[in-house]
Amino acid sequence: MKKNSAAKKILTRIFRKKKEKSAEAPASRTPSPAPATPATPPTRIPESGPAPKGKVKSILIAQPKPETDKHPYTDLSYKYQVKIDFRPFIILEPISAKEFRKYKVNPTEYASVIFTSRNAIDQYFKLLEELRCKVSEETRYYCTTEAIALYLQKYIMFRKRKVFYGDGTQQGMLDEILRHKDDGKYLMPCADNHKNEVAEWMKKNKLQFAEAVIFKTVPALLNEKEVLGFDLIAFFSASAVQAFRQNFPALEQKKLRIAVFGPLTQQAAKEAGLRVDVAAPAPEMPSMAMAIDKYLAGTNA
Repeated sequence: MKKNSAAKKILTRIFRKKKEKSAEAPASRTPSPAPATPATPPTRIPESGPAPKGKVKSILIAQPKPETDKHPYTDLSYKYQVKIDFRPFIILEPISAKEFRKYKVNPTEYASVIFTSRNAIDQYFKLLEELRCKVSEETRYYCTTEAIALYLQKYIMFRKRKVFYGDGTQQGMLDEILRHKDDGKYLMPCADNHKNEVAEWMKKNKLQFAEAVIFKTVPALLNEKEVLGFDLIAFFSASAVQAFRQNFPALEQKKLRIAVFGPLTQQAAKEAGLRVDVAAPAPEMPSMAMAIDKYLAGTNA
């Protein structure tokens, strides 16, 4: 028993010394940190490349198809034997009366309303009904085309002294507004992310106006076969350019030609890495159709 007790004491003494030496030893080397994971590089926008040569055989207009064949693109199609199709790149979803109230716009306070489409007319008067707003019979309406102006008959008594329209271009409608600029305040029904040159023009001419948001803009789902088979695509808004790039983020422009309407659309195309081959409006080309006509005169002659 004494031997066992002595052995235990010896073993205890040995373990104690080892523990003391371990405490006195330098701290273990800190392991080197793992290499940082490289940040994901931003999506690279492909280079647009030099302007292509050769004839334009097909054109896609990034807008809904007109309800009649009486439009400038019909003449272009026959004149240059070019295939022209229409396909909207954005979808406008109507907002509810509850959403409209958030913008705190009272339609009854405006002497004039500006319309650029039949869809805007339908949605505007639908909201008026839901809001139980009764607009004065003396309210004046300004439209970009005669067809849009005549569509107002669905909702109002059509009288020439209160309905005005242009020649199909924004400038034509703006000229009509200038002729009657003593109308008071103007209301422009539009989409939520609407960036319209009309608003800039109204500010420049010191006209009182407000933008009434009646639509939400949603990018359309674009089919590659339906869109990328054209020689030229014409854009009319920055949101349409953004929807195009969203659908085709890695697209290399190469031979595809781009036409834009308005400085905001042109800026959006530039930011999307697209080369602009046709730009409107210009003093001698106030409409997209006229700008494309001039371009085709040089490429398809």
